[in-house]
Amino acid sequence: MCHCPYGRSGADRNGDEADNLWEISVSLKLIYFKMRALAEAPQLLMRCNKIEYDYLMSWEHFGDVWDKIKPTITFKQLPILDVEGGHQIAQSTAILQYLENRAGLTIQDPIKSAKACAILLSSQDLFAPLNPTVNFAVGEDFIKKRDNMRPVLASRFSDLSRCLDDYDGKFFIDDIPRAAEFAAYHHLDLSKLLDPTIIAEFPRLEEFISDMENISGVSEYLSERPELIEVGKEPKLVINGTLYPTGLHQT
Repeated sequence: MCHCPYGRSGADRNGDEADNLWEISVSLKLIYFKMRALAEAPQLLMRCNKIEYDYLMSWEHFGDVWDKIKPTITFKQLPILDVEGGHQIAQSTAILQYLENRAGLTIQDPIKSAKACAILLSSQDLFAPLNPTVNFAVGEDFIKKRDNMRPVLASRFSDLSRCLDDYDGKFFIDDIPRAAEFAAYHHLDLSKLLDPTIIAEFPRLEEFISDMENISGVSEYLSERPELIEVGKEPKLVINGTLYPTGLHQT
C-alpha cells in the first residue's frame, strides 16, 4: 500500500483504540454512478476478503441529483466510501488503501510495498481515457478514441507485463491479490470491451487475468455484476434484467 507520510494521528492518544479499529464492525457504503469504472476494484477487493458493503447510486445515497450534490462532495468526485460514523473516504486509490488495510493485506517489506504502490498508481492512470470511452463514447467518437488509445494502452500493458515477471508469484508481489492487482485487473478486463486484440499481444497479462478470475470472490462478483452492453453504440448496464443507459443521473 502507499503509506501516509504523516504517520499515526488521533487514535495515538489511546493505543488500544488504534489497535482495535479493524476489529470493530462498521457499515460500508460505496457510492458511484451507472458505469463500470472506479468502483470495480474496491468491490472486487471487498468480495474477495469477505468485507460486507452496500453499493448505492449517488441519487440513492444522497436523495438528489448529482449537479446539486457535487459541490458538497470532497474533491467533487465519486466514488466515495461512506464509513459508519459519518466519515467519507474520497478518491478511488485512497479507498483501495483503506480496504487493503482493513483486510490485513499490508505489505511489511518497505521496498515491496513501494513497488506495489507504484503499480497501483500506474494502473489507476489507465482510468482516462479508457473508462470514459468504454462507458460513454459512441459512433465515430468511440472509433477515434479507441484508435488513438491503442499505442498508449500497449505501452502501459507492456510495463505491467514486465512487473509481473519481477517476482515468482502469480501476481505482482506474491500469490496474494491486493489493491494493485484488483486495479490492474479492472482496467485490463475493461480494455477487452474497447479492443480485445490489445491484451492478446501480452500472454503474461492474459495469464494474470485468468489467475484473477479463478479466485472464487472474483468469479462470483463477475457472475453477478451488471453486464455492460452495446459499447461504442449505445452503452447500457443490465441491472436486474432491466437496461439502463450509462450515466451520472437516474433514469
